Amino acid sequence: MVEKKIKISIRDFSIHFGETTALNSLSLDIYHNEIFTIIGPANSGKSSLLQSLNRLNDLNPLYDKSGTILLDGQNIDTLDVELLRKRMGIVFALPFPLPLSVFDNIAYGPRMHGSKNKSHLARVVEQALREAYLWDEVKDRLHTPAMNLSGGQQQRLCIARILAVEPEVILFDEPTSGLDPISTARVEETLRKLKDRYTIILVTNNVAQAARVGDRTAFLLMGELIEMNETKRLFTIAQDKRTDDYITGKFG
Repeated sequence: MVEKKIKISIRDFSIHFGETTALNSLSLDIYHNEIFTIIGPANSGKSSLLQSLNRLNDLNPLYDKSGTILLDGQNIDTLDVELLRKRMGIVFALPFPLPLSVFDNIAYGPRMHGSKNKSHLARVVEQALREAYLWDEVKDRLHTPAMNLSGGQQQRLCIARILAVEPEVILFDEPTSGLDPISTARVEETLRKLKDRYTIILVTNNVAQAARVGDRTAFLLMGELIEMNETKRLFTIAQDKRTDDYITGKFG
């Protein structure tokens, strides 16, 4: 059996916002090229964890943390924050296209990192849109406003925008919560294909979605890690009654 390589290691990690504890002594590992899903009811610390991974929480004056998060064995607190966010991009629940064309949305990141060559940018944009499985839908609309795209297309555009800066990890915070079933299915199919090249961490309130796409799943409740396992095992033979109750809809 091939030993899986750890991409992110979280040890004794706690999060506080003033007097409120969002996460308590979390320890877990996330492997290269897996879809790691995180489920749990509201106020379980899911999004707080996700935003700590690329240090977005640092912007909150009430934020306090303890413990460590390692990316490829290096403490993320020692990394340049802009480099960290390039390596670990985040996609939020609601898509936020820039008020620019489809092309310029994707080219924005590479340009910010110094890429000016037009032919190179064109290749980057096409590659990113192909990886996000959006190219065929927008290839004839590259220079039209991104805001004209449907909600599902805008979400895949935001995925492509992150892919254009060549991340290693992609963080998804409920990326399909505002989408219809067809758009949700397209985003989920994109996630499955992206894991061949990227490590994916997906926070979702949709238990069925975690079952469909997750390789492993962690269940958080009130800031505590209740259970973590391979997704199929977690959903069929949960070890903790609270996990089974949440999965079966008895609370949450």
